[in-house]
Amino acid sequence: MDRNIFLIGFMGAGKTTVARTFRKLYGMRLIEMDEQIEAEQGMSISDIFARHGEAHFRRLETGLLEGLQRERNVVVSCGGGVPMRECNVTAMRKSGMVVYLSARPETVYERVKNSDTRPLLRGNMNVGYITELMEARLPRYLAAADLTVETDGKTSADICREILARRPLETEGIES
Repeated sequence: MDRNIFLIGFMGAGKTTVARTFRKLYGMRLIEMDEQIEAEQGMSISDIFARHGEAHFRRLETGLLEGLQRERNVVVSCGGGVPMRECNVTAMRKSGMVVYLSARPETVYERVKNSDTRPLLRGNMNVGYITELMEARLPRYLAAADLTVETDGKTSADICREILARRPLETEGIES
């Protein structure tokens, strides 16, 4: 595949699982943005926030995306906040298509309820709070997406096949 695939969406929507399935089924190189940044910085995301602040972390995300513009056949599992910055959306579109994976708040809750690695949900692990956060981000997700795929009740392989079946032509949206 000539174009990269950037998976965006709320935590628990299935970005990591779908990205891993793309790697397994289609041989795409996988980049999990948070893991990549942690490896490059030699510290956890929490430590990056504590030592350098959120603005620094957001610049690291943008730098990573900009560095992928010359890459091909990569599937990227983006952090939930990536599409909140227009410069990130621009960087993603230069080398690929942006796919918004959506899920109902109840589905997200079921997928993340036992996780203690979701700082945004600490002390607020409930469907109501998840719904509020999702609604706040939804306009940015929709504006960034070339394609929206609902993940509720689907296997990751089904989601991958749906993305490939519905993807825009390989040459659309790529700037030289």
